[in-house]
Amino acid sequence: MNRQLNEGLDYHDMVGQLDPTITVDEYAAKMGKDSDVVTITFVTHSKAAAQDLVQWLEVGYDWILDASVSQGEIEPGKWLVFAETNRRTSTPNRICEILEDLKTLTDLSLKDWTVQVDDEDYDADPEVLKQVMTLSPTEYRARTEKEEELNEYRHRAGMSVKKLYEEDEYIKNLKAIARI
Repeated sequence: MNRQLNEGLDYHDMVGQLDPTITVDEYAAKMGKDSDVVTITFVTHSKAAAQDLVQWLEVGYDWILDASVSQGEIEPGKWLVFAETNRRTSTPNRICEILEDLKTLTDLSLKDWTVQVDDEDYDADPEVLKQVMTLSPTEYRARTEKEEELNEYRHRAGMSVKKLYEEDEYIKNLKAIARI
């Protein structure tokens, strides 16, 4: 579907344009430290839909620090949209607010959405998300330090290590520059 959505969004303009699953903290933050910023990722079915979603997020929510589209398709006809917000106890409510508001564009109700945290699927329910998300910078740093320590033990034992973040385009470019 090559429909141009950037002329302004109307009721149900994005029906069938978004996957009903979002991920939390799957990718590294651009706007600050991962410990301070939560990255929310959407999958769209066209670049135009991705660009419109970015604009909708940035204009509609003053607490969104940044929103952007992936540099390329993740697979044919699929684009990622990244939205970043401060890591706070209010984040689960804000995620659900976005998903509820998206109903006017996607016709997906809150119960239709899945939120993926640490490769596990959860209902889009603020109370559930508060239990499974890391909501404070201090807690995030402690958790990351613990995982780094466990990875060191895993490495010494010859076991596979747990990936602590997904390498996004920015990280890949930095590694290429550093030749690592």
